Amino acid sequence: MITFVRGTLVEKHPTRVIVDVGGVGYEVFIPLSSYDRLPETGAECRMLTHDHVRDDAHQLFGFVSEAERRMFNLLLTVSGVGPKLALSALSGLSVRELKAAAVDGDIKRLSSISGIGRKTAERIAVELRHKLDAAEALEALAGPDEGESDARVRDAVLALASLGYKQSDGRRMVRDVLEGGGAGLTVEDIIRKALAR
Repeated sequence: MITFVRGTLVEKHPTRVIVDVGGVGYEVFIPLSSYDRLPETGAECRMLTHDHVRDDAHQLFGFVSEAERRMFNLLLTVSGVGPKLALSALSGLSVRELKAAAVDGDIKRLSSISGIGRKTAERIAVELRHKLDAAEALEALAGPDEGESDARVRDAVLALASLGYKQSDGRRMVRDVLEGGGAGLTVEDIIRKALAR
């Protein structure tokens, strides 16, 4: 099994790259999330890989981070999801967003990914939810959305999630408190005010 490739990045396209490893060019299929973090062509790069072997094909799928590769492998365990669909999922949503959608059972968000219909989205949500450990689930629920880098927001949403609120509801509750003049509030104050509304 090929676990990673390291070499010169010869070609770089949004869905695939070619890496020259000791004079051999490896074609590696990648998600858009990895493409954005690759160096310029001609530079050395290292990619984590998933070596997919079938009777009629031998393909390499590459990732810049271990989190992406782990999510790819988790998606492959869902019935009806193959490598191309798993790559599409990673191109459509970040790893954190995929985890959050699975934990929340957000079928609408999962089915917004190109190639994933409602039934497949339901299977992904149900099967992934049970494969994520508790720490990953809480991290996904507490992770910041764009523009929400404030640690208080993350901690407050995490606390609300641990009380049984869905991620989207927890974010809305915290956002409502902060928009109502909660600039100097502590995490505990934010949670109290959110629960009192």
